[in-house]
Amino acid sequence: MDSSSPPHHHSNQNKTKIIVTMGATGCGKSRLSVDLATHFPHSQIINSDKMQLYNGLDITTNKIPPHERKGVPHFLLGDLDTIDADVLPSQFRSAAGLTIANIVSRGNLPLLVGGSNSFIHALLVETFDPQVDVFTGPDSVTHLLRYDCCFLWVDVAWSVLSDYLCERVDEMLESGMLEELAQFYEPTKVGVRVGLRKAIGVSEFDEYFRKYPPWESEANGRIPKEGCDQARKEAYEEAVRLIKDNTCILAKRQIGKIMRLRKAGWDLKRLDATATFRAMMMKKKKNKSSSAASSDLEWRDIWEREVMEPSVKAVRRFLQ
Repeated sequence: MDSSSPPHHHSNQNKTKIIVTMGATGCGKSRLSVDLATHFPHSQIINSDKMQLYNGLDITTNKIPPHERKGVPHFLLGDLDTIDADVLPSQFRSAAGLTIANIVSRGNLPLLVGGSNSFIHALLVETFDPQVDVFTGPDSVTHLLRYDCCFLWVDVAWSVLSDYLCERVDEMLESGMLEELAQFYEPTKVGVRVGLRKAIGVSEFDEYFRKYPPWESEANGRIPKEGCDQARKEAYEEAVRLIKDNTCILAKRQIGKIMRLRKAGWDLKRLDATATFRAMMMKKKKNKSSSAASSDLEWRDIWEREVMEPSVKAVRRFLQ
């Protein structure tokens, strides 16, 4: 990724318009971005999640699967093959800036989505200083942006989001996350925290795989079942606990950065998805009962009413 920046307009009236979907991990940003793209057919999505830039660990990094993208073009999603190097905010500013320029040149609408707020800040501000961490210094975030942005902030009450994130970790493991991490594991890279190895799940399972190498037994790369070795089961459960804890820590940190941006004058439209997630979790609990279909409709109706409709209205006003 080149660290240079593309040219941009300084006049407010002539600035490139982009939609920015923000929020903590797991809050439904990807779903909202695809839903919006179906309402605004010329939208094209740009990923700003730093772990999702890399090619690999699709389950672990929660990349939106191809069948859920509904044919909407996605950029900077799994494109980076060099997994052992960090992407700097200045590099993302350049790559995403050029992607936005290319999307706009084809008459399409850029829709930025992701949870890496340091990348979002680096991309959007008028003047970016790579030497300054604006999220640690007092009053260091600027409200001067180089694009005309419509910010959509998907928010979920912490009591609901934290429970959902823990459940999501279990679902990821059931979907093959452990097998994915077993294939990714390299004994010589244990403790190396760079690039894709910073993804939550990698370091947490390093100790587990060091004790139970996946190549020694096929079972070591799978979720321990009843009757398996008790020590292995306990090591596995400890790794899962750490993943859940670190995911919640990440979400809190992301929310803190969003609040800093809002305090600095970024005009973030808050969309409360709490009721949606509460209904979604209720649906999972009733999944084996006859009410599963009705509860599925319920959370989708709530999502449409409380998240989608206000988002569509905000974007429509913004574009007009």
